Amino acid sequence: MKRSPIQLPMGLLAVGLLALVIPSTALAGEAAEGKKTYDVLCTACHGITGRGDGPAAAALDPPARNFAAGEFKFDADKNGATGTDEDLYIVIRKGGAAFGGSPVMVPWMHLSDAEVTNLIAYIRSLETSRTSRN
Repeated sequence: MKRSPIQLPMGLLAVGLLALVIPSTALAGEAAEGKKTYDVLCTACHGITGRGDGPAAAALDPPARNFAAGEFKFDADKNGATGTDEDLYIVIRKGGAAFGGSPVMVPWMHLSDAEVTNLIAYIRSLETSRTSRN
């Protein structure tokens, strides 16, 4: 009996190919939805444009993270790289103090996974270094 090679359904093959072509941040979340959460929870410290210059920023020590710079401090998932989407996800969920950062960066445990993922997509959209590279 001769066996035929494994054949994948065309839809599954197409999804797999798209995953290789589309950057992971594009699949990560919806920036427009994340902006809604950001505007409510983050602008007071991080500012409207994400530069760490919100109305409460002057009173913060350490200062709020400048998202436009695209530089992140924590390796929350301990994979050897700081500022990955997973790191941001964990810091948003657990707060800055959990990693030796500011206790003012409170844990946002009440947010759904989708809200956090969308928020990360919006934070990534604020990175001027990322924008200038594209």
